[in-house]
Amino acid sequence: MQQKSYRVTVVGTGYVGLSMGMLLCAQHEVTFLDIDAARVARLQARDCPLRDVLIEDRLPEARFTATCDPTTAYANADFVVIATPTNYDEESGFFDTASVENVAAAALQAAPNALLVIKSTVPVGFTEKLKTRLNSDRIVFSPEFLREGHALHDNLYPSRIILGDHGAQARIFADILRSGSLKPDVPLLFCGNTEAEAVKLFANTYLAMRVAFFNELDTFAEVRELDTREIIDGVCADPRIGSYYNNPSFGYGGYCLPKDTQQLRANYFNIPNNLIYAVVESNRTRKDFIAQSILRKNPHTVGIYRLAMKSGSDNFRASAIQGVMKRLKGRGVQVIVYEPDLPQAEFFRSPVVHNLAAFKQAADLIIANRMHAELSDVRDKVYTRDVFGGDA
Repeated sequence: MQQKSYRVTVVGTGYVGLSMGMLLCAQHEVTFLDIDAARVARLQARDCPLRDVLIEDRLPEARFTATCDPTTAYANADFVVIATPTNYDEESGFFDTASVENVAAAALQAAPNALLVIKSTVPVGFTEKLKTRLNSDRIVFSPEFLREGHALHDNLYPSRIILGDHGAQARIFADILRSGSLKPDVPLLFCGNTEAEAVKLFANTYLAMRVAFFNELDTFAEVRELDTREIIDGVCADPRIGSYYNNPSFGYGGYCLPKDTQQLRANYFNIPNNLIYAVVESNRTRKDFIAQSILRKNPHTVGIYRLAMKSGSDNFRASAIQGVMKRLKGRGVQVIVYEPDLPQAEFFRSPVVHNLAAFKQAADLIIANRMHAELSDVRDKVYTRDVFGGDA
């Protein structure tokens, strides 16, 4: 039996929104709404505005509408997916949720029958407060668990689908997500909105904690002149621990882990904790240690090889290597950057060298969060803590 087709408006066309819309547009009528006219124009031309192999492959034949006009986007919508940015505000100590609040208020008025599904990451307790303030029960939170560069893949093969509501519309939306995926047996979990928000932050903080653990293991090994890989292989042979997410790095970074761990720490106000606070501080300590290790080599010119955290991603936000870069520059070290995805001539007042051969020649020390085959000819001048040769 073919599923009913629904009208879905997706607000925000970053990794979360675009991958969600691409998942749904195969079976449903999807409209993307974004305030960025240039981004909308690219979508209308079926030109992918971000790097994700599956989205890039499917976009040319995908059937959807993209617009900057809210009236057009919300007309007769059955569901409105909110996937706007919620960056961490250092001054307030919380996410900046203004875009989510503004979209929710507008969508409730313009789409009177639609269920609003928040996919943006928000503080614990946010959705219930928003429902009270806007006097509406048509708002639910549904966490996403996506990797940048692999967002559509992770929507097609989800580990679980979680809705912060037990109502009929929430169950329909969960079924829509599951039927659009390639995992018909994916677990559907229904809970309260606040519990769903907590799932998102605790899940990402656990991942950050695992990264931080193996980074501190590597710090110990480097200081004591031990073989990091031999220790990790022995530790991870225990099936309770497992051989995954265990490759040392310059720190956890990207769009989600730094801000989500800080937000969870803020949500622990007046609640006893040691571990959550330590996860955040451990990342700062790791970047300090990496910078000090590089400075002890007395480099004149340090080359930053790639700013992105992962292969297949073009997102540089909060990448750990930038933290190392800033620490080196603060100590007067000359820094140059090799990043093919940066068209500009400078990045944070450091020259961007677009020719790899020239970059290798100019740098007397190259730091790389992840080793790459194209650096093999200058391996003797590369500093990395990558022991497995990949993103794991």
